[in-house]
Amino acid sequence: MMTALLSVVGSTAATAHVKWFCAYDLVGSPRGLGEVLCADFEQLVGLSLLALIVGGLLEGTVLGAALIRSLDRTTAWARDNTELLFRAVCGGFFVALWTLGGVILTPELKTANAAIPWFQLAIATGFLWRRTMPFSALGIVVLFATAIHDYGAFHLADYPVFLGVAAYIALTGLGRQFPGGIRPLDVVRYTAAITLMWASVEKWAYPQWSFPLFIEHPAMTLGFTGEYFMKAAGVVEFALAFALVCTPLVRRVSAILLAATFVSAIFEFGKIDAIGHAPIIVAMVAIAADNASAPYRLRNLALTPVGYGAALAGFIGLYYGAHALLQGSSVL
Repeated sequence: MMTALLSVVGSTAATAHVKWFCAYDLVGSPRGLGEVLCADFEQLVGLSLLALIVGGLLEGTVLGAALIRSLDRTTAWARDNTELLFRAVCGGFFVALWTLGGVILTPELKTANAAIPWFQLAIATGFLWRRTMPFSALGIVVLFATAIHDYGAFHLADYPVFLGVAAYIALTGLGRQFPGGIRPLDVVRYTAAITLMWASVEKWAYPQWSFPLFIEHPAMTLGFTGEYFMKAAGVVEFALAFALVCTPLVRRVSAILLAATFVSAIFEFGKIDAIGHAPIIVAMVAIAADNASAPYRLRNLALTPVGYGAALAGFIGLYYGAHALLQGSSVL
């Protein structure tokens, strides 16, 4: 079982956004909770929780301190140039969308509005100067609102990371942060965690969306059944997403693993995947480079199972509850 979980970490299928490559149907009923919350699921969740606890324990050791120092040295350039990375990658992202045309923010969010590509080019231009970055951030919010209007709030629950990136761009351009010392990068980190945890639940709710990919690329499942693989992929993604809101070493290692798997997926799925995941890849690089520290407290580690369980139950409940409310589906 542990071998299976570790194998899925390195699989590109865990990070490919299936809506970009396969037919999907959000109106159809998701898998019942009785099918999702099975013995395999419980074992995978237990293993992922064990991994989080081991990572937290390691952080308080001499080895953990050495790993943090090593990360600080190897990520120094990215840390010193985080703003530049966001501006360059996000600018390139919106130029790519302008070039593609007919897309709002991600490949499946199609539009026939001829003004959208030019609006995207204007957003990209705003990244050239710091004082115009808040206008680009506002443009991202406008595109997000447009997508909600066209596709609904439930669909756009896949992508709150765009709002986090917009907040980062606006706050950085204005030279400000949120009250309470919440830094612009923290906002990106939290919204990225929410995005990936929601996407994890979708893997459990609609594993069948990915089955055509497994027919085309059978090696993706690593020899497991499609149903089991999607459960494992979702658990891995959920655990890594939850780790983004944990202690410094744990979240930095999680960001490295997520960035590596997003990048590896590009080799399997091509430029569409590269364009679609560009904003979250640069976010992961920035989080991996972030050397913000926090006091190490064992009592916080002791709360990890409670927090993880609450997040798991909360996101499953929110996903199925929202679907039942908006689509009238059953959760049983």
